[in-house]
Amino acid sequence: MPDAHPADPVADAFETHRERLRGVAYRVLGSHADAEDVVQEAWLRLSRQDSDTIDNLGGWLTIVVGRISLDVLRSGRTRPELLFGDEAAEVTVTLDDAPAPEDLVALGDSVGLALLTVLDSLRPDERLAFVLHDVFAVPHGEVGTILGKSADATKMLTSRARRKVRTAQQPASTGRRHREVVQAFLAAAGEGRFEQLLEVLHPEVKFTVHTPNGRFVTLGATEVASRARVAGAAARGHAATVNGRPGVIAWNEDGTPLSLLVFTVADGRITEITAMVDPTRLALMDLPAPV
Repeated sequence: MPDAHPADPVADAFETHRERLRGVAYRVLGSHADAEDVVQEAWLRLSRQDSDTIDNLGGWLTIVVGRISLDVLRSGRTRPELLFGDEAAEVTVTLDDAPAPEDLVALGDSVGLALLTVLDSLRPDERLAFVLHDVFAVPHGEVGTILGKSADATKMLTSRARRKVRTAQQPASTGRRHREVVQAFLAAAGEGRFEQLLEVLHPEVKFTVHTPNGRFVTLGATEVASRARVAGAAARGHAATVNGRPGVIAWNEDGTPLSLLVFTVADGRITEITAMVDPTRLALMDLPAPV
């Protein structure tokens, strides 16, 4: 981080672009830690550059951040963030009966981790072109400068990436099927129906609970089913979508969040359950109010 000082106009100018640069790097890489590293590297390069030779600082910094991010993507050095595994990890929770920002065509700056999951299906150059042009409105000519391609070739690349993103969007029917599996699990957990729990749990399911005393992990359908009453009791709340996955949020009587559960479903069975019941961490999340 630059030592911003009133007498340092270059550092001051950099700070005006910091949030946007961090947003670019984060959406390309999918990691807050990597994004911070990229922005720091961009500052180091700027500090070694004669600022009088830069006509458009914002454009210059975007190109530098894009190039560094592309190098990180191509090298495979990215550090994917786990849900609830990082204090800085972004968690987006939308109540299922509320308007959901699921249209990936109308992206804007608010795109979160749900899109990052889709972007993983793109090649590094496609991902960079899509993020810079469709999310941050960087002209194809400038994106082409980063990629070493012409504006026309970059336009075709972005178009191909956009088609892949649309194709990768989760069909509504799939989302409904996943929600039905979760509802079946919650009903069986609430009533203590062991056999029905085993039917919806993958044999190698992982159940992670984040508590004030630390993180506790249970592995295997039999073990998870025997502890499922905990999940059933904690999940007497409202159906929600958490980073694109089915979840449940519950509140205390005073309106503060009580618990947040997130489920991963594959081939009709639950493969992972993550529960956050730590009041301190729940309070730090931007969670919906009780309904």
